[in-house]
Amino acid sequence: MSSLPASAGQSPAGLPAPIAAGPGPGAEITAGAAAPGTQPEWRRSPGRHAAGGVSAAAGAVGATGAIRAPGAAGEPLAVEQLSVRYGDCTAVDRVSLAVAEGSVYALLGRNGSGKSSLVRCLLGQQRPTAGRTLLFGQDAWRRRAALMAAVGVVAEQPDAPLGCSPRALARFCRSLYPRWDGAGYEARLRRFGVPSDLPFGRLSKGQQRQVALALALAGHPRLLILDDPTLGLDVVAKQAFFDELIGELADRGVTVFLTTHELGAVERLAERVGILAGGRLLLDEDLESLKRRFRRIWLPAAPAAAGTAADRPAAGPAPSAPAPLRQVIHEWGTEVLVGDYDPGRAAHAASGPSGGAAEVTPLTLEEIFVALVGGGESQPAAAAAGGAR
Repeated sequence: MSSLPASAGQSPAGLPAPIAAGPGPGAEITAGAAAPGTQPEWRRSPGRHAAGGVSAAAGAVGATGAIRAPGAAGEPLAVEQLSVRYGDCTAVDRVSLAVAEGSVYALLGRNGSGKSSLVRCLLGQQRPTAGRTLLFGQDAWRRRAALMAAVGVVAEQPDAPLGCSPRALARFCRSLYPRWDGAGYEARLRRFGVPSDLPFGRLSKGQQRQVALALALAGHPRLLILDDPTLGLDVVAKQAFFDELIGELADRGVTVFLTTHELGAVERLAERVGILAGGRLLLDEDLESLKRRFRRIWLPAAPAAAGTAADRPAAGPAPSAPAPLRQVIHEWGTEVLVGDYDPGRAAHAASGPSGGAAEVTPLTLEEIFVALVGGGESQPAAAAAGGAR
């Protein structure tokens, strides 16, 4: 069996550990497993934010989805004008965002968009080129050792010693977290069906991520940072991971910062989303507000247009129409995607060229994400029009 790491600066399974641990406030952990065969949806109401002590004064989130003033009192996580450069390459470019107490924030972006660099700065593992990251109002780079007692982390790639069992990992971590819940940790492993004495290297990928989540939650964190936690897992393992997380969130008021490509899970969990593209924060907006302003409009074709060439670019819309993100003519009609939908402004689209009624349908978060970042570097700036930046 591999020996446990001697340094307390980084604990196994990718969990940043405190060197000088202070008390980590939090409620007692209770089991929150979802009913078998169900896909629970959980999202805190806006009132829960106020209960967390976040000020509603200037700089707080408004109905329009404007970006909060970073570093406001009571916010467990904030990013202020953060830039990260590697030589001539800019990975993160002047990003600012904030996460309210007790909320779930999902940061989305394609591979190479800068998410991992931003997360490393949040955890105090990397010094920013410019700007700063704050945890509980304190600089993450300067105060990491004291701050990590209140932070749980599930890293993109768990890095626990392969010879250590989940039980041995718990023995190591419990000395670093003053509110360690050993009984809750063991109960979670049993619920996952993870053998506590099997070496970490012999566990499946799904079991390794479940161990990492159990370790992160056992310290009673006020803030949980999940960096693409289900990467490489099969559908069943992903479902089990997010079901456990949803149950935990329903039981406690922990704040969550999540990066992931699982956009279906984000729709079930998150209240606010940010999208990174080319290192820049394209938007930072309440999820429901974002989904309200994106629509697909189907316009029936005029009879004379039937049977013409398909999928050719269409002419621009009428001046009063919402600006399209994408507009394509098919044989059966025209498909238009808009990111600033307003029923009043779209009244001219009440009927198609044939006189038939237009059909307006909402977009999923995945469809919105593809529309914003799936068309190259020139598309995102125009596609985010009408939303927060």
